[in-house]
Amino acid sequence: MSAEPAVVIQELTKDFELGLRGTRLRAVDHLSLRIAAGQIFGLLGPNGSGKSTTVKLVLDLLSATSGECRVFGVPSGCMESRRSTAYLPESPCFHRYLTGRELVGLHGGLCGLRGAPLKARVDEMLSWAGLAEAASRRVGTYSKGMLQRIGLAQALVHDPRLVILDEPTAGMDPAGVADITALILRLKAEGRTVIIVSHLLEQVEEVCDRVAILDHGRLVREGTPAELAGSASRQALVVDPLNPEQLTELSAWLEARGRSLLSVGPFRSGMDRSFLLTPPAGHAAKYKP
Repeated sequence: MSAEPAVVIQELTKDFELGLRGTRLRAVDHLSLRIAAGQIFGLLGPNGSGKSTTVKLVLDLLSATSGECRVFGVPSGCMESRRSTAYLPESPCFHRYLTGRELVGLHGGLCGLRGAPLKARVDEMLSWAGLAEAASRRVGTYSKGMLQRIGLAQALVHDPRLVILDEPTAGMDPAGVADITALILRLKAEGRTVIIVSHLLEQVEEVCDRVAILDHGRLVREGTPAELAGSASRQALVVDPLNPEQLTELSAWLEARGRSLLSVGPFRSGMDRSFLLTPPAGHAAKYKP
């Protein structure tokens, strides 16, 4: 992992003007973050917490009211910073009449690739995203999951070091979520830095090395998923169903040792796994748990 941080945000503030009376909405409020290279970093928070605005400031799609952001040591507005960054928005809008190959090729051309290097890179990214067999189909025929994967392919065609994903699995079924999660982990394995913007706790906990929680544009908490969840303070035990008498005995046994039975309920973790164990015909290898 590089000693140089991927992203450094210092006292970043963004105000939006509302109406003609000088009223302002503060979307990001003196935010400071340091994201190490090679990490998967989660930006978590409710709708309106400033997550997407922060990302747009990092991408220089918005100008900050005050503060600064640097990407791999250079200001986020510099061309060098933009060349090293990829962005996939929550609901990407593609030219639906282009094929997958044409779409990735178009973005490769916009990034300066030409000729044989462009063709080789397009083939590489379509294979990476698992879309080689669908490369000649029009994007308008793709499923939600395929659209996210072709979005990743076109975003990565210029070989960026930093990848920013805004709600990458929104509206997807469990199989699609598993596909995108696997690709995100591959990005980290390749040495890239990934920022995931999400409000889905389970997704962030599963893949992120560190997480920042925002609220009203301010940093509320930051740490590893385990630190934020307080996982060391409690334990979960999974047992076969107990009858009322057995529960009473267990509760008494715990109380005699200074512990409490905090909750009892059905064990829920099998629906996604069951879904993935019964994939559509022709996809059995892809969805192995």
